[in-house]
Amino acid sequence: MKWKCPGCGREFSRQGQNHYCLRPQTIDEYIAAQEEEIRPVLREVRTLLQSALPEAEERISWSMPTYWKGRNILHFAASKKHLGLYPGGEAAAVFADELADYDTGKVTIRLPYGEPLPADLIRRIAEWCYEKYGK
Repeated sequence: MKWKCPGCGREFSRQGQNHYCLRPQTIDEYIAAQEEEIRPVLREVRTLLQSALPEAEERISWSMPTYWKGRNILHFAASKKHLGLYPGGEAAAVFADELADYDTGKVTIRLPYGEPLPADLIRRIAEWCYEKYGK
């Protein structure tokens, strides 16, 4: 039996399935819309990024929490099995050795839930992105 979202009318196979029919306007709304068990991870990453990027503006861009100063600096997003960090392709290349134990793509770093966040590495990547893109 399919479930129909009362907000957008789309049908899904699972009751109450998460989707973005009503896009969040703030990072608080984004985090609140995620599964309860991953919200603490999202809050932890947000705190890390706020600390590393105090002059950056928080906003939603591409339906993801984003840090912005003149342009997008860094995004993060919740996925089913991991937290995605999106620093851009150059950052992934610069930090490739330190990211060897993580699943990475051209512009993505996937941090699996249930493992400690590499806080120092996330902070250094954010600071590098700010220096590169935040001017």
